[in-house]
Amino acid sequence: MTTFSLSSGRRRGRLRRRRAMTAYLFLAFPVIFFGLLFFYPLIQELITGFYTGPQADRFVGFGNFSKAVGDPAVRHAFVTTVEYAVGVLIFSIVIGLLLATILNQHIRGRAVFRGILLVPYLTSIAIVGLLWRNILDPQVGVLNRVLSSLHLPQQTWLDTHPLGTLVLIAVWQQIGYTTLLFVAGMQGIPETYYEASRVDGASAWQRFRSVTLPLLVPTTLFVSVIGVITSLQEFALPFLVTNGGPGAATDLYVFRIYNVAFKFRDFGYSSALSYLMLLVILVLSVIQLRIGRRDYGE
Repeated sequence: MTTFSLSSGRRRGRLRRRRAMTAYLFLAFPVIFFGLLFFYPLIQELITGFYTGPQADRFVGFGNFSKAVGDPAVRHAFVTTVEYAVGVLIFSIVIGLLLATILNQHIRGRAVFRGILLVPYLTSIAIVGLLWRNILDPQVGVLNRVLSSLHLPQQTWLDTHPLGTLVLIAVWQQIGYTTLLFVAGMQGIPETYYEASRVDGASAWQRFRSVTLPLLVPTTLFVSVIGVITSLQEFALPFLVTNGGPGAATDLYVFRIYNVAFKFRDFGYSSALSYLMLLVILVLSVIQLRIGRRDYGE
């Protein structure tokens, strides 16, 4: 009996080791993949941030980081990026909620409308940027030619309101995705809540305010976190539509990093700027998640 128990215990031990080895083998590939393609470049970029010069071969310690804090061009780019991110976030949430409320009703062809709304989001950002540049260009843009043929005043939005124009282009491109997220969130709300509020005599606005909005907090939190992260890293629109101008009106933070690296040839400084933005995104994401969880009662 004792011999049988020992033999059974050894078999279970070998089986556990075999299963553990199999799990380690399956995990090895993704660990190596992310280690080489994700974490190694991050570590290498952090190290580069302590150097300066065209070859990033002159050690300056934390000099690049302290220089970034006092650099007026960097501070301007950061403030401009925050304004851009806030504008995109507010317009995306408000318009996305409005469209989701409409498309959540039982209207004919709503699946078609949802598909149409997704087209800009599925379109390459390079195509979006070039498209709007060709439409809004003050000299050769399609819109001004149409306005001219109708004897109407021509627009110069890329010169007079460049940042606001980029915000609206970004909202146009992202609104389909945001709307579908809100539609999915609304369809996850149990109908019994609405029935109970109707029994209590609540109007449509009261049901939206007291039932829909509170239960959409997780969706709104997700939209806001993703929206802020995406907007803070925006590069393509200022690069393709305005080239950071006029002046430095649309010199967003990542566009500034690009110029520091490839125009001024200071890869160490650009690496330091990248890491500072990474820290800002991490801090903002943690704050947003904490606020969202507190409001959601977790």
